[in-house]
Amino acid sequence: MNDRRYPEAAADRFEPPPIAFTDREGREVEIRAYDGSEGTDEALVSMYTAFDPSDRAQGIPPGGEKRVREWLEAILTDDCLNVVAWCGDEVAGHATLVPDGDAYELAIFVHQTYQEAGVGTRLISGLLGHGQAEGVEKVWLTVERWNRAAVSLYEKIGFETSNAESFELEMALRLNESEDEE
Repeated sequence: MNDRRYPEAAADRFEPPPIAFTDREGREVEIRAYDGSEGTDEALVSMYTAFDPSDRAQGIPPGGEKRVREWLEAILTDDCLNVVAWCGDEVAGHATLVPDGDAYELAIFVHQTYQEAGVGTRLISGLLGHGQAEGVEKVWLTVERWNRAAVSLYEKIGFETSNAESFELEMALRLNESEDEE
């Protein structure tokens, strides 16, 4: 058991996918829960193999097609929750909640072509809506403290800093009330 602190109050409700919107560049984007439908895995591999190495953090997403496929195989499972941002047949972003003890770790990736267009905000909101609908209680993440855009996004969503003792910030969110608190 770790000493991670979560906010006492649960976050506001987030809209679960599917969510369709027009990004700030005028592109039609849809956030959908990952369902393993045909072509999705290959579209994710394509996004991640084209991912700008300078946007990688903490070793993810991995580089190289073989490592990307192995990583996706590990997180596109029934115990993880995944949402994908689509622009036509192209993946614009992907976010996942990975079980970690009594909580879930969040990771989000937006392809550089779609950054700074509002896709990340909608993607993380859709993932958290999916998590709420699935009964996830607690979510945490780490972010490099210099990544002000990401820190600002997470704070806007409702995450609070729970540990700031290293070059990374650990942030946490209570997504649903725990069953023993209801």
